[in-house]
Amino acid sequence: MKKTIHSKRYEIFCGLLAEARTVAGFTQAQVARKLGKPQSFVSKVESGERRLDVVEFLEIAEILDIDASAFIKKI
Repeated sequence: MKKTIHSKRYEIFCGLLAEARTVAGFTQAQVARKLGKPQSFVSKVESGERRLDVVEFLEIAEILDIDASAFIKKI
C-alpha cells in the first residue's frame, strides 16, 4: 500500500482545501498568519507536499468557516 499522501484522494483533499480558501477570500499568507505558521506551511499543504493531521485540518476549517464533515464527504 502506498502512502496516502500520494493517493488520488489526498490530491482531491488538497485541491478542495485550496478552493475553500479561495472561496473564503483568504490568501495563503492570511491563513498562515491565523495559524501562527509561515505562508510556506499553507503552500506545502495545498500542494500535497505536507500532510495535515485531523487537528490541523479542523483549525483550518474553522478559519475558513467550512463544515469539516461536509468537506470530508466531498472526498
